[in-house]
Amino acid sequence: MRPDSEVEHDVRSELTWTPGLTTTDVAVKVKDGVVSLTGFATSYAQKFAIENAAKRIIGVAGVANDLIIPSLTENHITDPEITREIVRAVRAQLPAIADSIKVLVHEGHVVLEGNSPHRYLRDQAEELAAKVAGVAGVTNSILIQTDAQPGLIQAQIEKAFHRNAQVDSHGIVVKASGGVVTLEGKVRSLLEREEALRVACSAPGVIEVRSAIVVSP
Repeated sequence: MRPDSEVEHDVRSELTWTPGLTTTDVAVKVKDGVVSLTGFATSYAQKFAIENAAKRIIGVAGVANDLIIPSLTENHITDPEITREIVRAVRAQLPAIADSIKVLVHEGHVVLEGNSPHRYLRDQAEELAAKVAGVAGVTNSILIQTDAQPGLIQAQIEKAFHRNAQVDSHGIVVKASGGVVTLEGKVRSLLEREEALRVACSAPGVIEVRSAIVVSP
């Protein structure tokens, strides 16, 4: 296990190194491999870009993201403006589900409702909403509608792991029950665990992915 001081140094270096991140108001502390991020982020998207940068570091076992986003009154962006921008983005980039999605915004907090045939489309809608200026948070209530068989879902995910250079497929066990997938086993880094989750979420028919993966560098 890497010393916390080394992990903290590498996280700080990664935040400075990563293009596009504004981290002058971000404080980093590490204890037992868990990174605590406090301070301020310039946007909701920046908040999670900073979190993802921390996850890339070897030895990071978890991230507590307590970054605060400036209030909407400071940004001068109204809820109708946020709503229109999210709707425009979904229609432009996710036409397959645009007519099935409703966007609700109150004081900068976004709720996405509706239906999607794929988990990855649901997640992409959330990512689009998160990038819109003025968004303070996103609740994704889009439901997945599927009739895929568990055996087929499991086989598709296992094949995807085998061809993915970022995931050690020998360390992960895939279990599927209905559209709910559970991943078990060990991976080398938090980033590898995130990649495994992303791959599993991309499989047709997946409603939810539960992780029982342990990070063991």
